[in-house]
Amino acid sequence: MPSIRPCLFLTAAICTLPALAQENVLNLYSARHYQTDEALYANFTRNTGIKINRIEGKEDELLERIKNEGANSPADVFITVDAARLAQADALGIFAPVKSRILEDRIPNNLRSPGWFAFSTRARVIIYNKDSINPSDVQKYEDLAGTKLKGKVCVRSGAHPYNLSLGSALIQHLGAQKTEEWANGLVANFARTPKGGDTDQIRAVAAGECGVSISNTYYIARLLRSAKPEDKKVMEKIGVVWPNQSTFGTHINISGGGMLKSAPHKEAAVKFLEYLSSDEAQAYFANGNNEWPVVKTAKVNNPALESLGTFKPDSLNIGILSKNTAQAQKIFDRAGWR
Repeated sequence: MPSIRPCLFLTAAICTLPALAQENVLNLYSARHYQTDEALYANFTRNTGIKINRIEGKEDELLERIKNEGANSPADVFITVDAARLAQADALGIFAPVKSRILEDRIPNNLRSPGWFAFSTRARVIIYNKDSINPSDVQKYEDLAGTKLKGKVCVRSGAHPYNLSLGSALIQHLGAQKTEEWANGLVANFARTPKGGDTDQIRAVAAGECGVSISNTYYIARLLRSAKPEDKKVMEKIGVVWPNQSTFGTHINISGGGMLKSAPHKEAAVKFLEYLSSDEAQAYFANGNNEWPVVKTAKVNNPALESLGTFKPDSLNIGILSKNTAQAQKIFDRAGWR
């Protein structure tokens, strides 16, 4: 019998090795495609000793992969941009509720749900050509549908999540009927068929192809920080308006993520989510990728963001946006915003 004890002890030690190894690995599925995030992940590994295995892809591709992998998925955390996309993931039932005092204390109520958390925000603002548009005429999103802007509006596709989230917010604030009227008026003011991304809209406004558009702020900050002479010339021609400061505030969207139900490394996953809410990581979102931190104690050292000034953000719970997305898409389709 005495000879069996060492064997039993050795067996127990071997059996605990996988569990111990779990604490040092995190499998991350990411739809964020920013090179600046490399330092963010490296800092996490340096601070915790947990190695990140990262798979990047488009949102739909990653969600399809997670769905196909099912309970055997190696993914611990899924992160992406836009509340509508997070809600799409949530609707698939892939997220596990996370109980963390750190996350509850640091992430504002309107920027989290039981299954996922926002870690940075970006605002959807109105941009205008300083030579052709009076900023007093574009103080609200509703103004984009006004007759003064006939043939002066350019936008990206109405099917893009950025615009669908804005439409979802307007449905919540204005009601479906007024949002449809707004969409019809907006389409009637198009200077051209929707195309390109937000940066393309900024360049089109600067070139005089149109007078006004909407853009996420981090595209604006990126151009403001650019050392290229052509980008500097573009931004000299552009003015920025924080919409709806006298009403519900400027629409904001998020970048965020959550832990998967099937996560094989749950402890590491929670540590990673908590790290993303740390002052260090929050400052990196702002200074590295021109996004606003969601944690009030995080310090921002980004002259481009600071040059845009302060604003009143829409305090709408970010989870509500998902409830109106399908309706927003139908409204935009009927209006011809495709």
